[in-house]
Amino acid sequence: MQGFRAKCRVGALIVLCIWISLAALYGLLKPVSNGCVMTYMYPTYIPISTSAHLASPKYGLFLYHEGWKKIDFVEHLKKLSGVPVLFIPGNGGSYKQPGTSCNEWRHRAYTSARSVRSLAAESHRAYQGGSLEHAFYQEGSLTPEERGLDLDVAQFSFANQYSSMLDWFAVDLEGEHSAMDGRILEEHTDYVVYAIHRILDLYKESYDSRQNEGAANSGPLPKSVILVGHSMGGFVARAAIVHPHLRKSPPVALQPSLGHYFAHVNQEWRKGYEVQSSHTGNYISDNSLSHIVVISISGGFNDYQVRSKLESLDGIVPPTHGFTISSTGMKNVWLSMEHQVILWCNQLVVQVSHTLLSLIDPKTNQPFSSTQRRVAIFAKMLRSGIPQSFNWMRRSQPFQQSTHVSFQDKLDNSGSQVHGLSACPSTFQWSDDGLDRDLYIQTTTVSVLAMDGRRRWLDIEKLGSNGKSHFILVTNLAPCSGVRLHLWPEKGKSTSNLSPSKKVVEVTSKMVHIPSGPAPRQIEPGSQTEQAPPSAVFQLRPEDMHGFRFLTISVAPRPSRPPPAASMAVGQFFNPEEGETEFSPSALLLSTYSQKDIILKEDHPLAFNISFSISLGLLPVTLSLKTAGCGIKNSGLPDEEARSMENSRLCKLRCFPPVALVWDTTSGLHVVPNLYSETIVVDSSPALWSSAQGSEKTTLLLLVDPHCSYKASVAVSSTAAASRFLLLYSSQIVGFCIAVIFFSLMRQANAWELDLPIPSMMSAVESNLRMPLPFLLLAAVPILISLLLSLLTSQLFPPVASFITVSIICYLFANGCIIILILISQLVFYVAAVVHVFIKTRWQLWEGNFCFTFFHWFIHLSSGFFSFKVIRVLRANPLLVTALVAITLVCFVHPALGLFILLFFHSLCCHNALCGFFTASFRSHARRKELVDYINEGNSGIEQFQMKREGESNQSFPLDDSYSSSPNSAKSFSDTQLEIFHHRHGILILHLLAALMFVPSLVAWFQRIGIGQSFPWLLDSALCAGVIVHGVCDSKPEFNPFLFPFPLIPGFQEVRRSYIYLLAGFYSYLSGLALAPYWAFYAMAAIGFISFTFKIIERRNREKGEAYFSSRKHSHRH
Repeated sequence: MQGFRAKCRVGALIVLCIWISLAALYGLLKPVSNGCVMTYMYPTYIPISTSAHLASPKYGLFLYHEGWKKIDFVEHLKKLSGVPVLFIPGNGGSYKQPGTSCNEWRHRAYTSARSVRSLAAESHRAYQGGSLEHAFYQEGSLTPEERGLDLDVAQFSFANQYSSMLDWFAVDLEGEHSAMDGRILEEHTDYVVYAIHRILDLYKESYDSRQNEGAANSGPLPKSVILVGHSMGGFVARAAIVHPHLRKSPPVALQPSLGHYFAHVNQEWRKGYEVQSSHTGNYISDNSLSHIVVISISGGFNDYQVRSKLESLDGIVPPTHGFTISSTGMKNVWLSMEHQVILWCNQLVVQVSHTLLSLIDPKTNQPFSSTQRRVAIFAKMLRSGIPQSFNWMRRSQPFQQSTHVSFQDKLDNSGSQVHGLSACPSTFQWSDDGLDRDLYIQTTTVSVLAMDGRRRWLDIEKLGSNGKSHFILVTNLAPCSGVRLHLWPEKGKSTSNLSPSKKVVEVTSKMVHIPSGPAPRQIEPGSQTEQAPPSAVFQLRPEDMHGFRFLTISVAPRPSRPPPAASMAVGQFFNPEEGETEFSPSALLLSTYSQKDIILKEDHPLAFNISFSISLGLLPVTLSLKTAGCGIKNSGLPDEEARSMENSRLCKLRCFPPVALVWDTTSGLHVVPNLYSETIVVDSSPALWSSAQGSEKTTLLLLVDPHCSYKASVAVSSTAAASRFLLLYSSQIVGFCIAVIFFSLMRQANAWELDLPIPSMMSAVESNLRMPLPFLLLAAVPILISLLLSLLTSQLFPPVASFITVSIICYLFANGCIIILILISQLVFYVAAVVHVFIKTRWQLWEGNFCFTFFHWFIHLSSGFFSFKVIRVLRANPLLVTALVAITLVCFVHPALGLFILLFFHSLCCHNALCGFFTASFRSHARRKELVDYINEGNSGIEQFQMKREGESNQSFPLDDSYSSSPNSAKSFSDTQLEIFHHRHGILILHLLAALMFVPSLVAWFQRIGIGQSFPWLLDSALCAGVIVHGVCDSKPEFNPFLFPFPLIPGFQEVRRSYIYLLAGFYSYLSGLALAPYWAFYAMAAIGFISFTFKIIERRNREKGEAYFSSRKHSHRH
């Protein structure tokens, strides 16, 4: 029964692992529709001369020029007078992609983690065409902690024409893969620092040249360079800021070195924002990065290469100096895009181009010096007003105190409005309508179907009773030009006949823009069009309406030019509690098999709030909305299906298309217009060690027409969930895989120490999955340790339930991956050994054949070469040769090559051991059969049979090594060889994962062959040398140097190898939880160096005759 249960556990894990992998692959390979418009350009690249004494002469620097006409490069360089911008390509990218993260140098820097290919061309068009047309929607602004002490920082306006253009430079980094190797990343940083200096010097040369020719003064010289980098180019920009050789004014990863470099740069940034003080606490100077602002832009859930969590600035940059925003929530963009699409997506290109041009101060033609003003410009140009309008940003930061003030408190002594809302400009003033033109709304729902020039009065006290204290409005009318909203303290004919103390407040500017779907279509010529999708949403809370009696909605009269195809506005007083639904974890999981239905009857709340207890970044859901009715009782059609289709068509003429607003604390805002059936995904990272409380939840606000009834269906998308699982937790799973191998090696070492047969890797993994003790000890204890560390270090405490659940699922998935790897490798070894033994047996039968005479002569001739002393010494010490060759490659060529040598040595030993096992087993089987035949012939006993065998020639193994009739005898040769294979197989799997972690770096190394090479980083070489030493010192199970007295701790008599492997497994488990699987290299190297040290101590003690070394009770013939 125990064996059957073990097979079931292993089989279930294999099925789970394969299903998740295939489902994830299917989800990731599906084509993605991003909705981006292509950006076109006419580029010319002007080479910039660089010094011949550079450490990296293979790189280059270019100046971008937009236009198809041929120009004189020298004359063009003399006219440089704009604001310099430097583009840094990403991993494997080209310098011909100018676009992404913004960083300004020396005194200030801007870093957006991403942007676009043709940003340079679009910024040129933006400079020629002027600033974007101003809309009167509520714009994004700074949160209280982003704003700091200056509460009026966002009160500014932009000029209609930009004062200076941008000069775009680009570095040519030979398309190298900087994300795969830390050395390449460091060299790129060095060259970017040089390029910054060269660009500033180039402007000085151009200025001097114009002065010598008597040209007019074109303004001051630039003192800074804006950096723009895509992908890893953004990190190179941040690394260059803290580079020691940068001229300054005074006051995720698999490769260990790459992870160390990331951590070093981030730590330098944290220090850069700290105020310098003495040991006594006295002030010394401002922080070195006090003038640097960082804005990180992510591509959203469609960017499979870099998730939003990896681009977050939390814990690196304070909120007063930057923020992170996703392209899905960026104003005028609203799209998620792939890693490379972000380089040419025109919607994002245009918005970022105008943002960069808005940073330039018209007075100095250089970027603004005020840090808060620069952050405010980024917020105003990039952020949407939706999160602040619905109070989501404050809700996602619970430690903040609410700063909401009623509109009544926003009036100064003269009754005019102060900081907060702004009235529409005088150009949009409408004449006050007579009372006969006013409409008095008696129901909680108000509708506008045309631009009729009327004003609708809503009694707040009457309509807002019975708990319906909130008001919401959706419309496709533009604020000020199409619709205006006011709050009145009392009924009046116009805003001018009220006393100043009872001033009317215009709240039109509280309307926030949302992306609208496709324009409504006309089914038949002359017929009614479908209801238009909303393009704005407006909300008032009870505190907003406090002190006011009436709300008016004024619709502009029909314009002289043709109006929109259809005008619409639907408003409602509602109770938010009536429209709240929460999906518990169990309900979400059950929806995977059976969808969850929600019925929305007519006159339902316009805003329907759905809360998901598990983030949609982990369990994406497919949300479907089907119109059930819109007040049409009977269409007269006999057929039920036809009647349903007709009702749906008629309802589209009356009800506006639903809109979903999705909010996640990590990825921000995501808007889905014209929602009828859509898979909702957010790019969050829940259930991680670094996740904050509340990050596991997602809020979805559904705006649906209250005149219609709907049937909403929610079901978890299995393929999308599998894809998100692997994308989010791949680093964690890698660390867990190494931990699983360490735990299996611990099981093997423990069996050796207890004088038991060494189990196979499959048996060891299965044993560690047994409930309750082994599994809970190995899977749950590291999680509890991580929670304890979070408490002791005052770090963010993750949501316990989701963190533990997801971590255990990842651990089970890692076990499944290791089981599959073990089965595949074991199958390969067994097939190779069987084939080898078969060929060797046939060879021995054919040895006397005449056709092999020449081959025997060649072998005899070549044996002279192997008789040399050096060759004999090398053949006698394979461990020493392997260690020397592997360590030499690790230190002077590339770590992966040395690890591959070690893997080849492990594979050869495994193959030899398995061949020995099969050979001994076959001979034992043959001798057993021969013995039975010998006895059946009437001969007496084993002794006579053995004496008969002693006289035979070509006997490779003595009988007592291959067969024993005594149950108390030592183990047979075949069993010994099988144990050696099991032990060596485990070491091979461990070092195989170590080598695979260096494969990306090796790919980048091969790319640089012939261009320029450098020695590996010392950290990588040292750690890999430790891994090699571990493979050499623990090549056989009897090499057990850890069984050594440890008298410092009473009762702890021996340092056992199983203890060391257990601690290494826990450490690797924690490294996976920290999303830093490269930390496992420290455990591997530590075991190697400890093995080497104890082996030396054991040899010295043996030479002194001290019996400190413990050996196994029974011995084997090896």
